[in-house]
Amino acid sequence: MRAIFINLMLLTLLFGCKENDNNDAPKKIEKLSENDKVIKSKITDTITAENHSEIMDMILGKPKQQIKSIGILVYDGVNDLDFSGPKYVLGQTGNKVQLIAIKPGNVTTVMGTQIVPNTTIDQVKQLDILVIPGGFKGTIEAAYNEKLHDWIRMIDKNSKYTCGVCTGVWVLGATGLLKDKFAVTNWYNEDKFLEKYGAKPAHKRYTNDGKYWTSAGVTAGMDMALAIVNDNWGEKYTQGIMLDMEYDPHPPIEGGTPEKTGFLVEWMMNAMYDAGVNPIVDSLEKVKKNKLKYK
Repeated sequence: MRAIFINLMLLTLLFGCKENDNNDAPKKIEKLSENDKVIKSKITDTITAENHSEIMDMILGKPKQQIKSIGILVYDGVNDLDFSGPKYVLGQTGNKVQLIAIKPGNVTTVMGTQIVPNTTIDQVKQLDILVIPGGFKGTIEAAYNEKLHDWIRMIDKNSKYTCGVCTGVWVLGATGLLKDKFAVTNWYNEDKFLEKYGAKPAHKRYTNDGKYWTSAGVTAGMDMALAIVNDNWGEKYTQGIMLDMEYDPHPPIEGGTPEKTGFLVEWMMNAMYDAGVNPIVDSLEKVKKNKLKYK
């Protein structure tokens, strides 16, 4: 009996640790730490044009790496929040965030919003941070766009952060850059799509493997962007952005992942995704095979 009890305890600890690994809780922040008290004693009560930079440097510190150029890929059918969430977060680092289109002209998002890109992939040769957002039909097509893949690989050679949001991870994966890397993507057939591109499913809301950062669906892109800020600019800079956004989500009900969604709703969403995604993928796979056949 004692042996059975011990084994049960070990199993509980094992699976408990696994659950914690997959759902990392946010780090708690002290309201006024001992280090912060020292800084507080050295600064004035008022920020002015003259002391603004000095006070910010004292409180926020210096970034780990100098970031000078940030670009987010946009295309017809891109998800509105996939690109706008990270754009808002990363735009508060003091850098202009460029919206980079695959081809010239305005872009229509999945919700029908017209956006005006800053430039196109033909005009951009270097970025410190590249973000590839997801969407639906346009994203699947981008995952088969060899010219786009060549551009992403070129940018990646010198980037400091190469990132994918939601199904945008499919596009990043199609370049081969995620092979043997831990990654996450949209919940729909997540393991299937990651394994298709040789990536290792991390089963988290966002993750990184070296300079490659990936997130789960839509809203997770903001968490990933905040994590990038935290990684490069530090905790205080991240908290400043979060306070500006008043980012403290409290949804009215539990949900947002398959595990927290009722059976019927999850089944319905899967069936809807299957009906939309599978015909497009099948069609593009046939085109791809024909190209390879006649090469």
